[in-house]
Amino acid sequence: MLFHRPETLENVIGILEAGPVRLLAGGTDLYPGLRDGPPPAALIDLSRVPALRGITRQEGGWRIGATTTWTDILRADLPPLFDGLRAAAREVGSVQIQNAGTVAGNICNASPAADGVPPLLTLEAEVELAGPAGRRRLPLAQFITGVRRTALAPGELVTALHIPEAPGARSAFLKLGARRYLVISIAMVSAVVIPGEDGTLREVRLAVGACSAVARRLPGLEAALTGRQPGAPLDDILGAADLSALTPLDDVRGSAAYRLDAVREILGRVLAAALPGETHA
Repeated sequence: MLFHRPETLENVIGILEAGPVRLLAGGTDLYPGLRDGPPPAALIDLSRVPALRGITRQEGGWRIGATTTWTDILRADLPPLFDGLRAAAREVGSVQIQNAGTVAGNICNASPAADGVPPLLTLEAEVELAGPAGRRRLPLAQFITGVRRTALAPGELVTALHIPEAPGARSAFLKLGARRYLVISIAMVSAVVIPGEDGTLREVRLAVGACSAVARRLPGLEAALTGRQPGAPLDDILGAADLSALTPLDDVRGSAAYRLDAVREILGRVLAAALPGETHA
């Protein structure tokens, strides 16, 4: 097996263009997968490419490099907009996995239960891609196309995620599993809320994971909550929410009906966590 350790993005793209090769970032998905088949003919270790790592403030938002780890997210000086992503970072496996696993690896793996995807959807993340044809950006919702499927073209790699500003925004994330730690989600919800000056909800973003082939935003419920007055009850709105966009499965972790019931409960809790002074019965 050939093992490449390039130090520039240009070299990475050149190696990708030359022939079949697998990308190695944190390795937390790649290495376990090697047990199920023959090893790849070639690997590219991305750990020495500085352009792919780190969180930088840019005009209009933030850039998160592809090989930025979940521990990097937890340690970064970021505003309350990112509290939901931080909470998800604490749920990504063990501390050892958080130290190695990367943000781009989480989205490229395209698991329905990827912890990072719902908060990144509510952050309205755009995926930056680079390849022989140049660079392009896609909304995350268009990048993940199905279970273990993405919009990556041959010879492309994810180079960064871009998060737009959202002044005054707060966020939260909650995950339900069969136990507290080291568990695949039964259901998870992320929220971003942006209050207006009068305390009404000027904007609401909600995303649900582990209840469909890809994590889903809930535009109908978002619209129903927009304009809500401070202290107005949530339960009536959540009880009437249309969750038909979700297609949960029956499996060993829970039935489809249980997952939908859980989502309604978690939605209330995650909104209460994102809104100061709110409670959820």
